[in-house]
This record gives sequence, C-alpha cells and structure tokens, in this order.
Amino acid sequence: STLMRSSAASDVYKRQEQGTKKLGEKNFLKSVRLREVDSLILSVSRRTDIPAFYSEWFFGRLREGSCLVRNPFNPHQLSRIPMTPEAVECIVFWTKNPGPMLGKLGLLDPIPFYFQFTLTGYGRDIEPGFPHKKECMIPIFRELSSQVGKDRVVWRYDPIFFTDRYTADYHLRAFGQIAEALQGYTRRVVISFLDLYAKVKRNMKAYGGELRTMPDSGAFGPFVSALSEIAAEHGMEICACAEACDLSRFGIKKSGCISRELLERAAGRSVETRKAKGQRGECLCVESTDIGAYHTCPGGCLYCYANDSRRRVEENRKLWDPNSALLCGAVGKSDRIAEKRAGRRGIR
Repeated sequence: STLMRSSAASDVYKRQEQGTKKLGEKNFLKSVRLREVDSLILSVSRRTDIPAFYSEWFFGRLREGSCLVRNPFNPHQLSRIPMTPEAVECIVFWTKNPGPMLGKLGLLDPIPFYFQFTLTGYGRDIEPGFPHKKECMIPIFRELSSQVGKDRVVWRYDPIFFTDRYTADYHLRAFGQIAEALQGYTRRVVISFLDLYAKVKRNMKAYGGELRTMPDSGAFGPFVSALSEIAAEHGMEICACAEACDLSRFGIKKSGCISRELLERAAGRSVETRKAKGQRGECLCVESTDIGAYHTCPGGCLYCYANDSRRRVEENRKLWDPNSALLCGAVGKSDRIAEKRAGRRGIR
C-alpha cells in the first residue's frame, strides 16, 4: 500500500541519519555522497504545481528541514535538499493557483520568497484543472499581493499560442481585462510564446484544429506592441521569457524569471548568483534547485511540457503521501542518496 511504501521510505531516511551519527561522516560517505553547495535558491516548481496541489507536502518538508528529489534523468539517483533558513537563500514559487497556501505564508518566515503566478485568458478547454479566472483566480492574485506585496508576485501571461478561438484579438482583450484587474497588485508581467516540444504536440492534438505559435503574417509586431502598451497603461513593466527575438523595440525587455533582480527585491539584500545550467539557450535564469517531479501535475493544461500523459500523472498521484520525503513515490533498495550541504552563503 501507499502507506507501507511511505513508511519504508521514512525508515530509510531515519537509518541514514542514524548511520551518519553512528559511523561518522567519513565511513558513511561510502554509501551516501555529500556535496557542498552554496546557499540554495529553491524552485517550487517548474515541474509541477506544488502550491496548487502539493502545498501540504511542501510545508511538511519545510517543517522537517529537507526533502528528497529524484533525478529525472537518473531515477535511482536522489538528492536530499536542505530547506532550512540557514541553507535557503530564496524560494521561487511557480503556480496557477496559490490559494491553498494563503493561510500559511507566515510559515515561510524568515526565508525570502516570491511567486510566478500564471494567469491567462484560456478556458477550461485548455486549462481544465483550475478554477474560474474572473470569479476565483483574480481575487486570489489580489489577496496574495495584499499579503506579501506586489514586488513578490509576478504575473505570467504565457504561453501564448493562436487557434481559431484564441486569436490575436482575443488575447489582447483577455490581456487587457486581466491587466486592468491586477493594476496596483504587481509590477511585472511576463510573456512567452508556446514552444512545441514533442509531448506538447502530442497533448495539443486533443484540442484539434490548427495551432499556431505566432499570429498571422505581418501581425506579430502590432500584437506585441499592443501588449506592451496595455502593460504600460496599467503600471506594469513587461518582460519576455526565453524568447530568441529581440522585442526591445516594442518596449519588452528580456529577463530571467529567477533573476538576481527579483531575488534581491524579495530578499531585500544583495545576492550572488550564477547562470543556470541545463536551461534553454535563451533562458536568462540563474541557478536554482527544483524540488518538484515531472508527470505529477493534475492541472491537465494541454500545453504542459512537464507531463507525458494523464494516465502517468494518475499513477504517480496514487504514490503521493504528504508525509513522505519524496513528492511522489518512495525510496527503493537500489536508490542512492546524495546529501546537499549548504556551504558559503551567496550573500555579498
């Protein structure tokens, strides 16, 4: 059963901690590799919507001081990620619905944080697993901003793509309505255009009809220019996420979503950073540690790059235990755990 698997994982976790104490660090390194890192920036998470669906697990791990993360490219390699104030520089949340966290944000203190909050004009034909935008999500955005401040909530209107229903005019109307509703609640809006990864193409087939990643020929310039003007009208700077083309002539600058600027704004102090490895070439994000897991988000967005299929998500969801060190699943006999230890703090 899931409970038995979770119990086994917990026993492994306890044996490892006891082993460290009994054998001493030198001998214990034979079975567990330790790697010292600078203080961590936690990404929560590009791989799944933890605030919306796994906030109970997150706060439990925050209370325990660490979590386990399985390497998506080497499933038998796990890392124990420290989550203490001494180890964590900042937490960046990625979500379409932070509602489940609103009454618990005080538990994050004293760790700095900010939210990347995606709020688009798509309906439930594209984003089936989330509440109504106007009735629920805009009020949640405002409440979050009221609690943590508009510097800690970034609005994301992405990814942008075009169909017979979601035309350029539709996007401009939706963007304008949301921008008006969020005026005074955020300083920044981020846009990007859909990248057609293989799994995205496969998932989008369920939608049917013609899918375009850019507006009709000749309409791109006027479209992004209009987005920029709407953002400025409502007191927001507009940035592009991981776009190869230069949109600065339209008043849209390139920026990382996990950037030194945003981290320092959230932390209220200088933060040392370095360029992230393993991201797309156009990505300007700095290095962070993601604690999520692929193929676990039940939001069901058709454009999602992090899920293979709904069936795989359902199978992984059955393995979820809010008390487990892993987001979904349990530690197996052939798994190997690397301990991350925070070393020099990344503060000037």
